[in-house]
Amino acid sequence: MPTTSLFRKLMSHTDIIAAFVVIGVVVMMIIPLSPSLLDVLIVCNIALSLTILLISMYNKEPLEFSAFPSLLLIVTLFRLALNVSSTRLILLYANAGEVIQQFGEFVIGGNALVGFVIFLILIVIQFIVITRGAERVAEVAARFTLDAMPGKQMAIDADLNAGMITEMEAKERRVKIQRESDFYGAMDGASKFVKGDAIAGIIITVVNILGGIAVGMLQQGMSDIWEVISTYTLLTVGDGLVSQIPALMISTATGIIVTRATSDQSLGDDLTDQLFHRSKVLIIAAVVLFALGLVPGLPTLPFVVLAAALGAAAFVSKQIKKSTSIEEAKEAEDAEEAETKKPESVYSLLQVDPIELEMGYGLIPLVDAQQGGDLLERVVMIRRQCALELGIVMPPIRIRDNMQLPPNAYNLKLKGVVLAQGEIMLNHYLAMGGEADLAGVPTMEPAFGLPAKWIGENMREEAEMAGYTVVDPPSVLATHITEFLKSNAADILSRQDVKGLLDNLKKEASTLVDDVIPGMLSLAEVHRVLSNLLKERIPIRDLSTILEALGDWAAITKDADVLTEYVRQRLARQIAQLFKDEEGKIYCVTLDPQVETTIRESVQTGEHGSFLAMDPQSVQSLLKNLNRLIEETAYIGKQIIVLVSPAIRAAFRRITERAAPNLPILSFNEIPNQVEVESVGMVKI
Repeated sequence: MPTTSLFRKLMSHTDIIAAFVVIGVVVMMIIPLSPSLLDVLIVCNIALSLTILLISMYNKEPLEFSAFPSLLLIVTLFRLALNVSSTRLILLYANAGEVIQQFGEFVIGGNALVGFVIFLILIVIQFIVITRGAERVAEVAARFTLDAMPGKQMAIDADLNAGMITEMEAKERRVKIQRESDFYGAMDGASKFVKGDAIAGIIITVVNILGGIAVGMLQQGMSDIWEVISTYTLLTVGDGLVSQIPALMISTATGIIVTRATSDQSLGDDLTDQLFHRSKVLIIAAVVLFALGLVPGLPTLPFVVLAAALGAAAFVSKQIKKSTSIEEAKEAEDAEEAETKKPESVYSLLQVDPIELEMGYGLIPLVDAQQGGDLLERVVMIRRQCALELGIVMPPIRIRDNMQLPPNAYNLKLKGVVLAQGEIMLNHYLAMGGEADLAGVPTMEPAFGLPAKWIGENMREEAEMAGYTVVDPPSVLATHITEFLKSNAADILSRQDVKGLLDNLKKEASTLVDDVIPGMLSLAEVHRVLSNLLKERIPIRDLSTILEALGDWAAITKDADVLTEYVRQRLARQIAQLFKDEEGKIYCVTLDPQVETTIRESVQTGEHGSFLAMDPQSVQSLLKNLNRLIEETAYIGKQIIVLVSPAIRAAFRRITERAAPNLPILSFNEIPNQVEVESVGMVKI
């Protein structure tokens, strides 16, 4: 217990200990050491180098050993200090301790020449192979890490803005990137320590040999030159081996750290997984080795033994892979079963596709590209057309088959509810609008409800000659989808869609968006105004003009219906453009002044906005007269609008939206001065 508390107390002052260690290493170069103390320090150097090598092998990523560059400097300095101390003892007393003596006699067999050759080989391995390679890898890694920093920072910002990570996670990732750049930059410089250490080892060895010969001959009184050379060369080479073996470990650790890619396991696990997980490769290698063992002149036993070892490794690898696959499949099955039991898994069933197209199995060729179907391409063009004409981005249309439908039938769903349906006859054409009698299957055109007939390919030319408009089945369906999207654009536009439109506008007009939202209006209020416009097929593509109008009038009223009228007046040019003919003229019917007065007096305002309190009989009479007038003016062949005063436009729209949802209702303020208007009738009660 006292030992544990003492250790904890020492560990709480590691900064002081580290400072004294560095100072002690420097002092070692000046103060002579006894041979016994030098033995202890040499063993400590070997143990420390071995520990560093093992740590580098067990690291999963370089940053787990971020102190390595500084530690490399201290270890190199420590090793050089030991070289200085051992050199002093060798030259003064021809005795550098038991460790160096035993390395000189046992490791190299007492042969100084052999020891010197081994020492040179170690120097070459460390200096030319490991050190130079590690230095180059560290340099390239530092350069690539610094070059990649801006891209990584932008990726973090993008993930943060998209909500994929939290602010804390973004901060941690930024710190990690900064630490990576600092680490590889430090490793680029620290690798020079290893290179310098190898050069210093060569110089120290040469100096020790030459200095030892001089000291032995001139000061120690040795007369036999070969004895002098043998003694000092043996000690010098032993000292060199004692210092270069730890240096080789440190160089290897440096190379492992700078070449180590990020992984979730140690180096040994990575090597095992990646070298031995392909049993087929091991079998091929075993066969080749076995064949080489049968070649006359080559030793058979080593090749056969290694071939057997590789074959056994291949068998074991295959069995491990098989058992691992079974375990993974079982775990996946258990995880899937557990997932289905979670309450959260039910939430996926609550998702509703915004727009769906369900088709009978007979219409599948319209979608199958291998059978010539181009419906998917047409859907893409429809979404582009809606973006250009209405100014909104339609969500993707989910197309699926429904075996419960008749083969040639289809349904169009909005948020899971069937709002439109139709039937298509493949290998036929839809003929509409002709006066002559034409043989075919009577039907209704699905988009506009016009009477039509399905005719065969052989009757197409005859129908066109008779004045019919002939359309192929994919075009019929595409037209219906387009009309469906335009008619329901107000319901399709979600609050999230509005947020996306505003974010897109904010890139070019950030001041305008920030001024209106949330300063003057909420996102929900803007959404209601845009939905009101789309309900009457008024494009919202000019979103900047819409926001300017909202910004001008939001201080006066927050009523979405009133704001919609102000926005429509600001969009007068765009609205008039929708209904002008080729000559730039608009044809309209107007309301009798008495009718306008009646409607104006019937408009009342309550807690939930304005509403129309008008006699139902008067409403029916008004709609009847309006429909009759529209039918009577159909001979003109022009788009007819109803032109009313601004005060009653919204109220009159409520009257007509059920009976004639596609009938345009415009106010006088929505007609620009330069546009010519021609009245073709007046509606009375």
